[in-house]
Amino acid sequence: MPVQPRHKRILLKLSGEAGVGGDKFGIDPATLAAVADEIAQVARAGVQICVVVGGGNFFRGAALAEAGMERASADYMGMLATIMNALALQSSLEKVGVFTRVQSAIPMEAVCEPYIRRRAVRHLEKGRVVIFAAGVGAPFFTTDSGAALRAAEMGCEALYKGTSVDGVYTADPKKDPNAQRYETLSYQDVLAKNLKVMDPSAVSLMRDNHIPIVVFDIRERGNLLKVLNGEGVFTTIA
Repeated sequence: MPVQPRHKRILLKLSGEAGVGGDKFGIDPATLAAVADEIAQVARAGVQICVVVGGGNFFRGAALAEAGMERASADYMGMLATIMNALALQSSLEKVGVFTRVQSAIPMEAVCEPYIRRRAVRHLEKGRVVIFAAGVGAPFFTTDSGAALRAAEMGCEALYKGTSVDGVYTADPKKDPNAQRYETLSYQDVLAKNLKVMDPSAVSLMRDNHIPIVVFDIRERGNLLKVLNGEGVFTTIA
């Protein structure tokens, strides 16, 4: 018998680089296609999946704010970058036959739907992938916070964070060969140790709503479905 996925409704959080940019500026077609394939496998397995993708491959509002740009304007520019990534991911998913809707927290009716919670839930129930763009629609909040908020609003059973490493480590494994990977962590461990998994407000929101965070490597082909089935390498925060 096939393995049954551990969760029936999830939110997948992707950084702009890991999700569509491939560590480059702009969109890398190969990375985008690979991520679309990962999502398609999960959707075809009957899992309801919504996605939040960052905009760091185009623009980082916090970085420009530190350089002197007015913070609110910089953050709004970052939100627009997430809309570009969401539309690109939607196009890739629909090329492989997955019905997809983009909902933006900043109304932009010419290109996507406005965020409406009940409509988003209905899309999920009909088997469509929903991509949430523009964060929470307000400055001073990261896309991590937007992902945590949407996961809670959608009643997701888990938040899966796809990164370029296979879990949470004691240090950056790309820089420290002695870094050790955690199998499991508590929300309080992440906050107390200041582990750079998600921003503290996002972790706190997940804790308050009892939604586990699963951190895994999105760049390994087939890994999202494998981790969803409880296989492979990942870190669970619960």
